Amino acid sequence: MESDFNGDGVRDTAIADPLATVSNQAEAGLIRVVLGGSKGVVTVSQDMANVSDAAETGDRFGFSLAVYDANADGCSDLAVGLPYEDISTVRDAGLVQIIYGSPSGIGQGTPSLGIRQGADGNMADSYEPEDWVGYSVAGGTSATGVPFLVIGVPGEDSSDGQAQLTDMGLAAYAYGVTPSVTSFHQNSPDVWHDPAAGNRFGAAVAATGQHFVVGTPGAVIGTADQAGGVVAFKPSLNTNNIPQPLFGIGQDSTGAGDTVAESGDGFATSLSMAPYRPSGATSNTESLVAVGVPNEDVGTKTDAGAVQLLHIAAAGSVTETQWINQDIADVDETAEASDYFGQRVAATNTSPNAVSTATTMRIAVGIPGEETSGAPLDSGGVQLFPMVGAAGASDTRIEPGNGIPAAAAPRQFAGMSVGAAGAVLYVGMPYGPAEGRAVHAYDWSVASGGAPTQTWKPGEGGIPAEAAAFGAVVR
Repeated sequence: MESDFNGDGVRDTAIADPLATVSNQAEAGLIRVVLGGSKGVVTVSQDMANVSDAAETGDRFGFSLAVYDANADGCSDLAVGLPYEDISTVRDAGLVQIIYGSPSGIGQGTPSLGIRQGADGNMADSYEPEDWVGYSVAGGTSATGVPFLVIGVPGEDSSDGQAQLTDMGLAAYAYGVTPSVTSFHQNSPDVWHDPAAGNRFGAAVAATGQHFVVGTPGAVIGTADQAGGVVAFKPSLNTNNIPQPLFGIGQDSTGAGDTVAESGDGFATSLSMAPYRPSGATSNTESLVAVGVPNEDVGTKTDAGAVQLLHIAAAGSVTETQWINQDIADVDETAEASDYFGQRVAATNTSPNAVSTATTMRIAVGIPGEETSGAPLDSGGVQLFPMVGAAGASDTRIEPGNGIPAAAAPRQFAGMSVGAAGAVLYVGMPYGPAEGRAVHAYDWSVASGGAPTQTWKPGEGGIPAEAAAFGAVVR
């Protein structure tokens, strides 16, 4: 959903800087909320009066973000992941803060709600070092009107009843206006795939109102270690008191493109979803999913990367619709080693009140290792594709110096931050030379090399100048 934290009908923008110093605490992290309609900038951090806890070194507040209406009051709320938050003396146990919007602004009404593990927390299991609660978050409102939040905990160590499984992973589902929280993992009934050490279930999550998906990029597929997979659920509880599992899928289960799972592919390193309305339907009953596979080898090109598109029907069945890489027909550019195409993905439906088409269903693919036309090492880029129809039919590209208004420089990693808010594409530039660090907004119809419609930079437009990784996540 689009961010509107004060409920005035004007889009707001939440820009995370998880490496920012707060109250002399290095990498405590903060979020700059730019209010639409030139109503100012609000800085949100754990030193804010209505946010519990306090800023501490290394918390990385804003490492992950989700926007949804958690209390159903008409104002957007912000779910903030702090996977590196220490709980008591337990290092990097992790925490999620829900910070509520209100007509008076973000964080100005109801005090924040923390979601974490432990006997005095509201999630199952005890907190342990490097659980990373909040490594990923995704929120929405179900078809029955219930707000929900999915929380990834990829560092959770679990047991299969015989052995300790380090980093098997876990996910939590917080639902309702006064949220109840239930947890689930690959040992839960009917959840796809064998539990195993290193699966990192919950490393990526994404949601629509109809479905949500959880990535397990470390899963073994056949004999391929770290090949990866994705598991889909409905946002409603079953008789086991967990979200209803729908299916699980890895490359050996797909029917499109490269169907061979290989060690280190990292299928579902990144995930994004958009609601989909088929012809003849009166609402968005289905979902399209983009699955990033950034370590996929394309021919002999190691780690060139790819994206798998999935179509989830209303009842939960899945169809693999497209396998996209830069070497398929009519796609601009060519795949190269270490491009990491798909390291980040952002999907959108620009017209959710109409039947979906190739024009309205779009995906942005981050390519942080891209170097085009002799550009410096890892300057990066972003490529846009239709999610319906042939990927090469209307793809466009932007990169530093060609659509992204910053001179190309080494290790800018453009494409490491992409976000979708309805009709707006966000591209964050948190790395590289300071003069190029910014967040840019684009129309999804932008032509190759086209200019942004709006830009936010530290030190301009009321945004404080102090920044470390401004734009690492944008919602």
